[in-house]
Amino acid sequence: MPTRLPLVIRRCHACASARFRASGKFRVNANHKLLDAWLLVLCTGCGETAKLTLLERMNIRSFRPELLTRLHANDLGLTAELLQDPVVLRRNRVALDWDGAWRLDTGGTDHLDREVIDVSVRFTARIPVRPVRLIAEGCGLSRAEVERLIAEEKLVSAVRLRGKLAGDFSFTLKR
Repeated sequence: MPTRLPLVIRRCHACASARFRASGKFRVNANHKLLDAWLLVLCTGCGETAKLTLLERMNIRSFRPELLTRLHANDLGLTAELLQDPVVLRRNRVALDWDGAWRLDTGGTDHLDREVIDVSVRFTARIPVRPVRLIAEGCGLSRAEVERLIAEEKLVSAVRLRGKLAGDFSFTLKR
């Protein structure tokens, strides 16, 4: 589950930093019947403000009123939603840095002494994480040991465990 908003990876024009944090504030501009909207982000190095384009020249009639209300209220939930929107990320040519922005909730450690463990992993947000890392942290193993268990086919899953995942998955661990 997320613990904070992710950092935005983007080059700062004022300093050498490549990380921005979301301020949680929006800027909305109206030009006659057309609206523009941006999410404001702040450089972690110098504090310079940059804008991530959300909407460009959108007709006011095609705009959902509740979205406009949330933009004007600087809704933090909307900020989190928009930062995870692939269209917004692609339009602005940015990526997200989730390091230190999530935590693993295992629900206790009483299951670790069993011979066979069936585990379902549920994401509360689309956070790209390596399954090997999650399994290592959740089961109290080293990453090398998890890799060894995968190679010995004692750790099996319907999804590929190498690489990154951002969706729910399950696995079986045999000791």
